[in-house]
Amino acid sequence: MEMILDDEYKEWLLGLKSKIRSMQLKAAVAVNSALIEFYWELGRMITEKQSQTKWGDKLIDQVARDLKTEFPDMAGLSNSNLKYCKRFYTFYQSSFGQQPVDQIPWGHNILIFTKSGNIDEAGFYIQKTIENGWSRDVLGMQLKSNLYERQGKAITNFKDTLPNPMSDLATQLLKDPYNFDFLAMTENYKERELENALIDNVTKFLLELGTGFAYVGKQVPMQVGDQEYFIDLLFYHLKLRAYVVIELKVTDFIPEYAGKLSFYLSVANDILRHPTDNPTIGLLICKNKNNVIAEYSLKNINQPIGVTEYQLTRLFPEEFKSSLPTIEEIETELKNSK
Repeated sequence: MEMILDDEYKEWLLGLKSKIRSMQLKAAVAVNSALIEFYWELGRMITEKQSQTKWGDKLIDQVARDLKTEFPDMAGLSNSNLKYCKRFYTFYQSSFGQQPVDQIPWGHNILIFTKSGNIDEAGFYIQKTIENGWSRDVLGMQLKSNLYERQGKAITNFKDTLPNPMSDLATQLLKDPYNFDFLAMTENYKERELENALIDNVTKFLLELGTGFAYVGKQVPMQVGDQEYFIDLLFYHLKLRAYVVIELKVTDFIPEYAGKLSFYLSVANDILRHPTDNPTIGLLICKNKNNVIAEYSLKNINQPIGVTEYQLTRLFPEEFKSSLPTIEEIETELKNSK
């Protein structure tokens, strides 16, 4: 590989080595913040030097070798990481410092600036990582599921049925669609099978629902007159201080679903809601929905309801027996465990 031997490079390399030594001292005080700032500065220096010379990519190749010789025990000076530093600088450039990139690890930053389409999207994932303490794997999953495009996209009547700022917070909590790809279902599954599968994978389900949801129960009974009704899934949201009733439908949305859920919310407010709780919220998750029909269906309903879809791509042929337990099997297991 052709070497860069001129004095300009040697002088520039000396300045770069000085910058690294300075960073090493700062890192003793604030490791991650100093490291992220250094990587941005490193990316800036490489980008600017490439624009001023004809060295091109061979600059990164050679500087990686030279820095590794000078700092053999220091991580982050590989060819690949120097290229990430350049992309990091190029992505943020003049907006560096406007996003709290120094509050998350470098590995998280790499995922965000390489997978995000713009600064706003990157800022969204940075804030969510900080708020939720996401690991790198969880962040990668959220990026892959395109959370940025799904968050706050459900059809709701929250502005008309909930006070501010609760209505805004509730709206941002809901997604459209919900990603249930963590489930392994057989074709022609029923609502109860989908419900059981979600609870069997409740940790992943809660992760998809988002921060603040606490699982209360499934098929929760509510006595009304001489009849008993059952809520598919019941959650409590810690930030909203409200129950969340979730109804699952493995069919397309129809207006009647909203009316039935509104009835459930009225009953839940009387039976379940504590005086200190906020109004119970309903979430109708359907296989598909027409947004116009959903909006009209919620228009004159005075209970807070959101309508959204779910995605489920992992389907197996019907001839394979579902590994999901039936209600009877779950009940038997619970009885035997007592």
